[in-house]
Amino acid sequence: MGFISYPKEELLIVLIIVLVGAASFGLGRLSTLGQKQSAVRLVNPEGRSEGVASTNANSSLASARDALPASNNGTVVASKNGRVYHLPWCPGALKIKPENLRQFASKEEAEAAGLTPAANCKGL
Repeated sequence: MGFISYPKEELLIVLIIVLVGAASFGLGRLSTLGQKQSAVRLVNPEGRSEGVASTNANSSLASARDALPASNNGTVVASKNGRVYHLPWCPGALKIKPENLRQFASKEEAEAAGLTPAANCKGL
């Protein structure tokens, strides 16, 4: 015959595993519906307010962001301890402590200082 027969006990175990997985996924999705997140104001490179986005804000990232240049006339930033440079709004640039922040007038100037572009910073 062309069909392979499985014992009913094995099929029942497989069915239970699939149902438990589906129920777990559904409960996980439901658990995120009631969570509230704080609002963070996003600022474009010229310093004008663009809107509000929902995210969990970190105060140290906010202070690092405030230390970044207000305009990006070719400006790139790097950490005094790092080997890569970032655009001012990239995730890595927001993590640089203000006391470790180095600014360069251009990408070429940063590369001349021995730095390479950050891999996670789009636009470099």
